[in-house]
Parts: sequence; C-alpha cells; structure tokens
Amino acid sequence: MPEHNDDHIFYRNPTKFYPTVERGEGVYIYDKSGKRYLDGSGGAVVVSIGHGVPEVREAIFRQASEIAFTHGTQFTSEAAIVLAERIIALCPPSMSRVYYLSGGSEAVETAVKMARQYQVDRGKPSKYKVISRWTSYHGNTLGALALGGHTGRRKYYQPLIQHTPHIVPCYCYRCPFNLQPERCRIECADDLEKTILYEGPDAVSAFIAEPVVGATAGALVPKDGYFQKIREICDRYDVLLIADEVMTGIGRTGKNFALDHWHVVPDMIACAKGMASGYAPVFCVVTNDMIHDTIKKGNGAFVHGHTFSQNPLSCATALAVLDYIGTHDLVKRSARMGDYLLEGLETLYRHPIVGDVRGLGLFAGVEFVKDKNTKEPFDARLKVNALIGARAFAKGLITYPGGGGADGMRGDHSLLAPPYTITEAQIDELVAILDASIGEIARELATRPSPEEGA
Repeated sequence: MPEHNDDHIFYRNPTKFYPTVERGEGVYIYDKSGKRYLDGSGGAVVVSIGHGVPEVREAIFRQASEIAFTHGTQFTSEAAIVLAERIIALCPPSMSRVYYLSGGSEAVETAVKMARQYQVDRGKPSKYKVISRWTSYHGNTLGALALGGHTGRRKYYQPLIQHTPHIVPCYCYRCPFNLQPERCRIECADDLEKTILYEGPDAVSAFIAEPVVGATAGALVPKDGYFQKIREICDRYDVLLIADEVMTGIGRTGKNFALDHWHVVPDMIACAKGMASGYAPVFCVVTNDMIHDTIKKGNGAFVHGHTFSQNPLSCATALAVLDYIGTHDLVKRSARMGDYLLEGLETLYRHPIVGDVRGLGLFAGVEFVKDKNTKEPFDARLKVNALIGARAFAKGLITYPGGGGADGMRGDHSLLAPPYTITEAQIDELVAILDASIGEIARELATRPSPEEGA
C-alpha cells in the first residue's frame, strides 16, 4: 500500500503522534515500523477475544458474501435472530428482548427513551427524570453526557446539557461519607432514595449506573449489598433500573454481566463492547417482556431507531465472537486470569504514588496519588495518568489512562482490560512494563516543581 500523509484526519488529540497500525494478533498489536504493543486495555475495553481470530474473519466474509446491510424497518435476518437468542441465553431469566444499536452512547440513550415511552404508554407520563451518579461515564452524545458524572468531559458543553439529578458514587477508596468499611451501612445507596424523594417519586422514571465504574475512575467495585439495596429502592418507588454494562458486559468481570456477581436483575441492560470484540460496531439494549409488551400494546411501535441497527454483517460478527467465547469458556477464563492480574498489580503498592489497586475479572484499575496517607490527588495540570500511559505505550504496553475520579477534575488512574485470552506470562509482561513506567514517572515527579512553584 502506498505511503500517505494524515494531514486530513481530525484526530481526537491533534497534538499527539499516532503510529500507523499494521496488524493485530492475539493480545498484541503491531505498527508499521514492526514495533509490538501488548493490548493491555483491549483498546477502550473493547477487545474480548483478541485480534486476528480466523473464525471471526471467516464469519464476516460469509455474511458479506450473502448480504451486509438491510434496514431494520424492512427486514430481519437469520444472524439477528440467532444472535438475540444467544444474548438472552446469557442474561438473567426475566430478560427476553434485544434492541440492536451501533454504539454505547446510542445504547444508553435508547434505554432512557425506552424507559420514557414505557412510562407514557403505561399511563404514567409524569415519570420522566433519570437519576445517575457522579464519577460515572455513560457516553459522549449530549444525552449520555448529561447522565455522566465527569466534570472534565462535561465542562465544554455544559450550556447544551439538560440538567439531570445525580447521586454520590459507590467509591470505597474515597468514601463520600468519610466512612471506614467496618462502619459503612451503604449510605451511598441510601442517597438514591433521598434523591427520589426530593425529585418526587411520580417524576422519576429510571436510575442508571455502571455496575463497576470504568473510564471515570478505573474499575470501582461496589461493596456487596450496594446493588441489592439499589434494586430494593427502585422497586419501592416504581423506578426502572438500567445497568450500563457497555464495558462490563459479556464476561469482562468474570461473569456474563457484572450485576450477576450480586444476583441483581435490572430492567434494562445496555451492552456491550465485548460482544463483538471490536470486529464490528454492534451494541444492544436488553429488556424484559413487561417493557416490550407495554410499548407494543400502547403506541404499537418504539419511536426510535438508527440506520445501522440490526444490520446482518454486525450481527453475524457478534455471533461468531459469542461462539468463540463459549467454545473456549472465556468468561471463566476472565475470572481466573483476573485474579492473577490483580495479584500482580498489587505489587505496585510499593510505589509511593500508587494509592489503590482494585478490580473484578479482567477489569482492573490503579489509582495514583500525591500523598498515600491523605489520598491527596495530583494537580490535574500535571496529567499524571497521561504521563504514565505514554511511558507505558513507549515501552510497548497499551493502557487506558483516565482522570477526574477524585473530584471531577483531579484524580489519576490507569484502567487495565486485556483480552480474555491473555496468558499468565503475558500478564507478567503487562505488570512489569507498568511497574517500570510508574517507577520512572514517580522519580521524575519527585524532582519536578509543582505547577504553582513553576508558575
């Protein structure tokens, strides 16, 4: 292929240099210079089965040879029908319907609109508010951004964002009530009940949350009992529970869905990057017959849709990925390898800037702090997460850096989410590179003046 310049691409970060990718194989990505990178984050927590899997490539070719696209208002397809059956088989028994989408933000906004139409069609049009949490991420479109609880992502677009009520996160390392674990009564869940009462139960349609928070804080695992209490509160006030499992769904945490760890059944699930492992853009909202039948008997149609929803090529691709996950028992492997990864990451506590290590399955986070005793975060202007991420990248490890977890602007972490096919030796490689990168940046920060001193 001839060489081309990239002057015409509007990159997400125009100041950054992007190497040109050549190919992917297993847990590794290779650029045009031949450099190898361990995909320690699955891109953006997308790649579940690894790169270059022949069975998926063959399934894509087969479907493309038959038909790649039909519009969802005109046809269904065998691929869409079988994929829906396979997804429902992974879900709790009460889940029964799959609505296909092309992206995570689409899935979240679809769930919100589905909840709203359900309330109207059942004769409760006053219920429209959706409560979410601070220190959360639900997507980058304006509706999803309104639900998200990350100040840094919201600040540019605040005048365009509709106000929505938020509650405190379940963030044990930085407990919003300053409680120790032995004194905790899961007050962060009680905050949902308080907010429903403040907003008015007759006005609240749904509550949305990530079972394990991903991009904004780095694998925040809730205390056992948290989501059980959330489910009870939602039931008490006739509020739908929407689980944003875009990152955690389809095995990432060692269960089919993260809420399965606590035996909690939501009313809707937005999922899932891992469903097609990046081989095609396909997401979905999974719901129950109660919501489906109410809309069917009410308006008769869901007043919503996207062009590429339910296209046969994406559905066939996701089906091949789910077949691969099932054949190789990768959900259980995610749990087993996740334990090994977390054990390795806990050795990073030896660094003075590592404040917390947490995770569930192959979904783990390392939080960086200026002071371990006080948990004081670094000044956001230092961009510590980006420094560590760039150093690891230079050494051949891809991570998912993030910030803002502490207060919306400050707080640094690295999110790790490698493919489920990763081996123990490859996890050792991941930890070794991250270890070296953190150590180097920690030493450099110790000799660097603070932003205030350098001003």
